[in-house]
Amino acid sequence: MNIWEGLLFLGGYLPTGHVAALAAEEIELERARAEAAGRAVVRTPGALVSEFLRVVRSGLDPARADEFLADRVTAHQLNAEQPETIVRTPADYAEHVEEFRRLYGDFRFEVTELLADGDKVYARWIQRGHHLGVIDGQRPTWQPLVEYASAVYRVKDDRIQEYWIQIDRAGLQTQLQAHAKRPQLSACA
Repeated sequence: MNIWEGLLFLGGYLPTGHVAALAAEEIELERARAEAAGRAVVRTPGALVSEFLRVVRSGLDPARADEFLADRVTAHQLNAEQPETIVRTPADYAEHVEEFRRLYGDFRFEVTELLADGDKVYARWIQRGHHLGVIDGQRPTWQPLVEYASAVYRVKDDRIQEYWIQIDRAGLQTQLQAHAKRPQLSACA
């Protein structure tokens, strides 16, 4: 039984964010112990993706993308209306997350599922923010927005090399359209 299972077993309840912070602290301690002992730090694919999501994709520190991503990452964006494959660099990805911040503000990012099998890691998450920028042609409404998404990441040589992402675009469109129909308050009101 690991520490997290032990906490649940003891009947305690810890919010997801608190457990993530404890896990991150444990990762940093293990890294420090390994470096002090002169051992190379090797992350499992699951640990690498988990830390990437917590640090970079969450918006906490996008500039650290180069610690997790290969120099060129193949990104398969599986949109029903127009699937496309692009190549992202760590700098591109960091800018992509900064764009989320401009569009959604200080969003909350919660990983709801993380499964690892060999070099592939599946993650599902919820992103909660506010409509602060133009999204799909819709002007900002300052209303809450929730986005559900999932991705499969392929890890090799301690870096994310490729990923396949799906986003609930229909759900996002429904929210944007509903907000657009509401009377808008001016920022000065």
